[in-house]
Amino acid sequence: MDFKKVTAPTTTETRNLKDLTGKTGNVYESINIIAKRANQINAELKDELTRKLEEFASVTDNLEEIFENREQIEISKFYERLPKAGLIATEEFKNGNIVFKYPDEEIQ
Repeated sequence: MDFKKVTAPTTTETRNLKDLTGKTGNVYESINIIAKRANQINAELKDELTRKLEEFASVTDNLEEIFENREQIEISKFYERLPKAGLIATEEFKNGNIVFKYPDEEIQ
């Protein structure tokens, strides 16, 4: 996922429950779907940030080198300014970008 193109708001907004329940018919199912997607997004963000920060990892870092590394600070600030995973997932759900299905109820 390209997090530079995310259009989700960075602050919390009041949501209309009818908008959330329109696709599932149940607010709890909708929130469950959004929460599972938010966990996926959060894991993806964490992996991407960890990969980018590994470039700067060093065994012999001293305190002065840590504070002077501007590239690492800029990468961290970029990820801090991104919308939270729950807001991204809610926006995806609202726009119909999340595909969900129910497990088969047949017992074989």
